[in-house]
Amino acid sequence: MKLHTFLYSTCMLAMILALSCSEAADNPGPEGYENGLKNDCFKRSLGPNVVGIDMNFVYAMALPRQAGKILSAKVEASIPGADGTFLEHRSFYTDASGADIPVIVANPCVTTGAKSEVTFTTDTCAASLRYFYKVPAEAKGKSIEFNFSATASNGQTVNYKLGPYTVSNVDMALDLLATDGDKCYISVADLAVYNATEAAANSAKIDLVYLYRSSIASFAHALVAPAADAGYLPGISLPAGVSNNSPIRRVYQVRDKHLARLQYGVYVDDADFVALDFSGMPNFSLNLMNEYGIFVETQDGKYRAYLYINAVNPGTSNSGIPANSMKISIKRYTVK
Repeated sequence: MKLHTFLYSTCMLAMILALSCSEAADNPGPEGYENGLKNDCFKRSLGPNVVGIDMNFVYAMALPRQAGKILSAKVEASIPGADGTFLEHRSFYTDASGADIPVIVANPCVTTGAKSEVTFTTDTCAASLRYFYKVPAEAKGKSIEFNFSATASNGQTVNYKLGPYTVSNVDMALDLLATDGDKCYISVADLAVYNATEAAANSAKIDLVYLYRSSIASFAHALVAPAADAGYLPGISLPAGVSNNSPIRRVYQVRDKHLARLQYGVYVDDADFVALDFSGMPNFSLNLMNEYGIFVETQDGKYRAYLYINAVNPGTSNSGIPANSMKISIKRYTVK
């Protein structure tokens, strides 16, 4: 039997292989393999579990080389994942440069409902497979559990349960473009940016106005509630019915990893939104720059949101966006 030996970066798989190899050495006869197939699993992804984001796991399985080979692996979630949920049909090892090198060990995944399964095509007694579960809208505010399992040619089956994992009560929208004098009306409820005509048709949902003023000292890029003093909305003629008053708490270097997608950062989660205090907060924020952010509460108290500023133009890193514009990403928490 041919054994494919991979160099895995997780001590978890090394432990499984060590156990299997020691069993093979200590128990040369078939009787030593009653419990030979072993498995382990852990969650790789960090931070809150948010709708639309992948939860990432690694599932490892191994048995002594004389005992047989792996035939299949399967994961069943308590709530079916969204499109893009799958179990890898490749194992990975890390080469000398630190790059992940894939090795095909099975047919591509078949996902039916809550189950994702692969059938092995490689004659191997050890594998480590990645599982990506895309959190569906149906799971928002609920808990999810996972049952990982594997079968071997000697008739053995193992399983490993993980969870429950709570799904955050937030929604997200990434890379929305707000442009001064055009699409500049921001709706937290709709997670959208509207022009004047669209804003008039959704007047009760407009929470912020984006504008850029270079002629006013320390104004520059601003996010302002429609109900703010006219001095903070120079040159703006609000569409009919747009009048919400939204308190704003400005922050800097709160680089939410879901929104900023930078190497380093933090996660803004449900507990952060619950703990916010908007008492005495202004309804405007001026001179905003890249990597700034604002927390905002809608006038009706239904939502709280964190708006992260991915880029501004003019700015130190305008990412190719148009002049006098701002690219934002939003994480929204439903309060009631």
